[in-house]
Amino acid sequence: MSFDRNKLTLHIVVGMVAGLIVGGVLNLIGNEGWIAVVFTDGIFHVVGQAFLRSLQLLVVPLVFVSLVCGSAALDDVRKVGRIGLKTVGLYMITTAIAVSFALGAALVVQPGSGFDLPTDVEFRASEAPPLTAIIIDLFPSNPIQAMASGNMLQVIVFSILVGLALVLSGDPGKRVLGLFRDLNEVVMKIVTIVMMLAPYGVFALLARTFAREGFGAIAPLAKYFVLVLVVLLFHGFVTYPGLLALLARLNPVRFLRNVRTVHAFAFSTASSNATLPVSLETAERRMGIDNSVASFTIPLGATVNMDGTAIMQGVATVFIAGAYGIQLSVTDLGMVVVTATLASIGTAGVPGVGLIMLAMVLKQVGLPEAGIGLIVGVDRLLDMVRTAVNVTGDLVVSCIVAKSEGQLDEHTFNADSDDPGN
Repeated sequence: MSFDRNKLTLHIVVGMVAGLIVGGVLNLIGNEGWIAVVFTDGIFHVVGQAFLRSLQLLVVPLVFVSLVCGSAALDDVRKVGRIGLKTVGLYMITTAIAVSFALGAALVVQPGSGFDLPTDVEFRASEAPPLTAIIIDLFPSNPIQAMASGNMLQVIVFSILVGLALVLSGDPGKRVLGLFRDLNEVVMKIVTIVMMLAPYGVFALLARTFAREGFGAIAPLAKYFVLVLVVLLFHGFVTYPGLLALLARLNPVRFLRNVRTVHAFAFSTASSNATLPVSLETAERRMGIDNSVASFTIPLGATVNMDGTAIMQGVATVFIAGAYGIQLSVTDLGMVVVTATLASIGTAGVPGVGLIMLAMVLKQVGLPEAGIGLIVGVDRLLDMVRTAVNVTGDLVVSCIVAKSEGQLDEHTFNADSDDPGN
């Protein structure tokens, strides 16, 4: 089974635009009564969730099988450590850059100044686990349970262990590795099938989101919303391409063309994990990144790389401080950068991670957590853009690491998307 990527991307974009329009119209005419029952909570909900679950069902098998193959392809154990250090280091650097840009822009614009603070704002964030618990939780006591619960960091650790064991097992390991490579091809074929259904799923997801949320929620927080959006777009279309050109000497325009389909998936699902199958497929077959690198950097990035969320934290911190009339010191701003950067790694895998991370940052600088309630209304809309930025960062870091390791095929990276075999 084959498909034209250009046509698929076009169809997904059409589905996105149609979903925005249909959802917006339903919201304007009143998303209630039979309209909500039949469309918003009926057809759109069923189709959207079916598509989302089709993506989610692929995440664990794809990561496990692909990462076992990738780890086994690294015949030197030291390569795993070297790639890991480069990947985590780059993810933390891009996050620090993201939150610094966000703070700088927010301090100039002052989105919270003159804000009419509601008196009934309330928000309670889930408690973030301590650092010791996070480190211990990296290591699975039951790998089957880790896969069933979708604990991706534990799945990654177990997959790497299995891959290294295959390398050290000689001929038996080679025979089992052959099975995993065949399984990898089968799983990637399922990804292709799901991608062909994407335009319908994307339409349903966006139609339901905008039918429920509408554009009216943006008005009271327009200054905050637009500022976060501008910084997100700057980071996605200027910072990342700049790093790619500087560190990997790769064409940023070609990269952005290659990543179009991933952007569409990320925007519509608002989930890095749900987009992971498409990101991996794009990394290997469009970017030319070897499986030994992509199978490690992409799943890890989907779990811990949160540049988009860090941008939201930077702007939201200044916004909430301004709304409450609290002045942040230079030391406070520095703590925001450090806390947000470390939190992007530390709170990986925690439900509601974006708001938990923001609560941690606010607590660190002495701001009331209840201020998060001010921005919850528009957070869903911004979350879609944040996710697109996050997955872009995953692919940029993957390209840089792969190029530094000599594991990137530049012919594939620079090929037209409709070239045979790509």
